[in-house]
Amino acid sequence: MKKIFPLLILNVMSFFYAQEFTLNELFQYQYYPQGIQGGISMNDGEHYTVMSDIGIDKYSYKTFQKVETIKSGNYANYFFNTDESFLILETEPEAIFRHSKKAIYTLYDMKNQTETLVFEGKKIQEPTLSPDGEKVAFVFENNLYFQNLTDGKITQITSDGEKNKIINGVTDWVYEEEFGFVRAFDWNATSNQIAFIRLDESEVPEMNVDIYGKSLYPSELKFKYPKAGEKNAMASVHIFDLNSKVLKNIDLLDYQDFYVPKIQFSKKMNDLAVLVSNRHQNHVDFWMVNTQNLNKKKLFTETDKAWIETDHLTLEFLADNSFIWSSERDGFRHLYHYADNGKLLNQITKGNWEVTEFYGYNPENKRVYFQSTEPGSIYRGVYSVGLNGKKKITLANQKGVNNATFSKSFAYFILSNDAANRVPVYTLNSGKNGARLSILEDNQTAQNYWDLKQPQPKIYEEIEVNGTKLNTYMIKPKDFDPNKKYPLFMYLYGGPGSQQVLYNHGGFNFWWFQVLANHGYIVVCVDNRGTGGKGSDFKKITYKNLGHYEIEDQMAAAKYFGNLDYIDENRIGMFGWSFGGYMTSLAMTKGADIFKTGIAVAPVTNWRFYDTIYTERFLQTPQENPDGYDKNSPIHYADLMKGNFMLIHGTADDNVHVQNAMQFAEALIQANKDFEYMLYPDKNHGIYGGNTRRHLYEKITNFILKKL
Repeated sequence: MKKIFPLLILNVMSFFYAQEFTLNELFQYQYYPQGIQGGISMNDGEHYTVMSDIGIDKYSYKTFQKVETIKSGNYANYFFNTDESFLILETEPEAIFRHSKKAIYTLYDMKNQTETLVFEGKKIQEPTLSPDGEKVAFVFENNLYFQNLTDGKITQITSDGEKNKIINGVTDWVYEEEFGFVRAFDWNATSNQIAFIRLDESEVPEMNVDIYGKSLYPSELKFKYPKAGEKNAMASVHIFDLNSKVLKNIDLLDYQDFYVPKIQFSKKMNDLAVLVSNRHQNHVDFWMVNTQNLNKKKLFTETDKAWIETDHLTLEFLADNSFIWSSERDGFRHLYHYADNGKLLNQITKGNWEVTEFYGYNPENKRVYFQSTEPGSIYRGVYSVGLNGKKKITLANQKGVNNATFSKSFAYFILSNDAANRVPVYTLNSGKNGARLSILEDNQTAQNYWDLKQPQPKIYEEIEVNGTKLNTYMIKPKDFDPNKKYPLFMYLYGGPGSQQVLYNHGGFNFWWFQVLANHGYIVVCVDNRGTGGKGSDFKKITYKNLGHYEIEDQMAAAKYFGNLDYIDENRIGMFGWSFGGYMTSLAMTKGADIFKTGIAVAPVTNWRFYDTIYTERFLQTPQENPDGYDKNSPIHYADLMKGNFMLIHGTADDNVHVQNAMQFAEALIQANKDFEYMLYPDKNHGIYGGNTRRHLYEKITNFILKKL
C-alpha cells in the first residue's frame, strides 16, 4: 500500500492538472527545459569557458567539471584574442538595434593578471583584437580606431563619421538587420592592415519613431531606413596600413546601386576577399584584392534566377588559401571547395537535401562538419565529410532537430537533441564518430512537469494542396472525439526560407497551444510554399510575387482541414506575427469566406513600407514590379473583410513600422469594417518588457475564446 498510494495520487494529479493548464502557469515558466552553456571552446580543444555568477569559468570537455575560475567578476559578455593571452570583458551594454550595442570593454592580460580599459572606458562598438594580440580595433561614434596594448596609444583611423550620415567599420540599420552582421572591419593575418566598409547614408530617407515615455513631450528615435525602391547607403571599401598610416580606397566604380555583404582577409597577408552584390541580390561577384597595390581579380560570379541568400554566405579560408563556399546552384544549399585562384575543385556535399549549418573545417583530418536536412525536411542531422566530398560520417541523426557545438579541435561536440513530444536532451559526443560520451542535461525536472501535465502531442502529417505536399502538425484537444465538431486555430509564419513545422519541442508556443487545446480547439501549423527545408524550387516559387502562393496554400490547407469530419468549417481562425501577421491580414481579406477570426501582430501590410534588402531580394523594386507589391497587400483588400479581426503593433517598432498598422487600420475604417486595435506604447517588434508579453497573450487568448 505504501508504494501504490503515491502512484495513485500522482495519476489523479496528472489527470487534474492536464485539464487545468492555464495562462497563469504559462507565464510562470515552470515547464521550460534547461539549456547547456557550451560557452567558448579553448584552443586546446579539451576545455571551454562559460560565464557564471562569479566570473569566467573554465571546464573540461572530458569530465564536464569546472577546472578553475579564470577571471572573477560580473560581466555581460567576454571573448579571447587568438592566442588566448587576453580576455575582453564587457560591462554596461547598451542596445542600439537588434544585434548592435555599445558597451565598456576591459582588456585582461591572462599572464600578468592586469586590466586595461579600452578607449579610457568610453562606450564603444565591436572591439576586435588583432591576430598578434597586440592591438584592439573598435568603433566609436561611427569612426574606426585601434589601441596599442603595449603602450595604450590610441590611433584614430577615420574622422568623417557622423550619426545618420557616415558610418565607418560598422553597418547601418538595414545591413545589420538583413545581412546579419554589425562589425564591418577585419584584421589581416599579420596585424598590420585593417580593411573596413564605409557607408554613406546621407541621402537615405530618415525614419522618425515617436517615443512617448513619461515626459511631457514625446522624444523621437531618428535613423536612416531605406524602404523598398528608395536610396540605399553608398558602400565603399578601404584599407588602412598601420605602418605607413596610409588610408587606401578599393576601386568599385564599375558598380552602381550595389551591396558589400562581406569582406574578409584570406590567409595571405595582402589578399582581401570583397563580395559585391547587385541590388537585386541575384548576382554576387567574388573579388580578391591585393591590399598593397589594390589590383583586384574576379575569382568567379555566383548567379541565381531568383535570389542569392546574401545573408547566409559561407566563406571559410583554409591554410593553403583555398576556401569553402556555399551555394544553391544545384537546387539545394551545398558546400563547395575552391582553389585560391577561383577554380572549383569539387562539390563537398551533394543530394536532394540542404546544408543548414556549416560548423567548420578540421585541418587535422581534412574533414568538414555540418548540419543538414538529410533525415527529412522537418529534421536536422549532424555530419562530417572529407574535403573531397567522400567518406561521410553520421554524427547525430536521432529523430528530431540535432544541433551541435564543436570544440576547436572537433574532438568533442555538445549535442542538443530537440524532438517533438518530449523535452530536449543535451549530451557530450565524440567528434570522430558521434558516440555519446555522457549525458550533460536530461531535463528531468522539465520531463517530470511534462509527465504531470500530460500535454497533447504534435501529430505530424504531409498534406497535398494546390498540387504540392506541405508539412503540417496538429494538436488535438483532450478526450478528442472524432464524432464531434471542433474549431480550428491555425498558427503560421510562412516567410521565405522559414520553417515552423519542425520535429521539435516547440517551447512557449507548444504550451500556449495546450491552453487552447484544453479549451476545445484543434491547433494546426502549415508550412506553405516559399518556406525552407525543401530546396530552391519550393522556396523560390514566390519570387516577384511574395504573398500570393503562400496565402493560396494557407487557404487551401484551411479548406482541407475544414472538410475533415471533426472540424467545424465555419470556425476557422488564424494567428501570426510579423510575416505571419501579414499572412493573417491576407487571410482575413482575400480569404474572408474561409476564416472567421484572425489576430495579426506587427504585420507588414504593404511591402512598400519595408526595407530594401529584404523586400527587393524577393520582389525587386516597386518601380520595376508594382503589381508584386500592390496585388498582395491586404490594404488593397480591406473592403473584403468579414470576420473578427484584431490588429496589434508596438509603437516603437524599428523593424516593421507602426505605419503598417496605421495605414491598414485607416483602410478598414474607410471600408466601414469593425475590428479591434491594440497599440503597445514604446514597444519594439518583439512587444515585451515588464508585464507586456503576458498582457498580449491574455488579450489574444481571450479574443480567440470569444470570437472563434
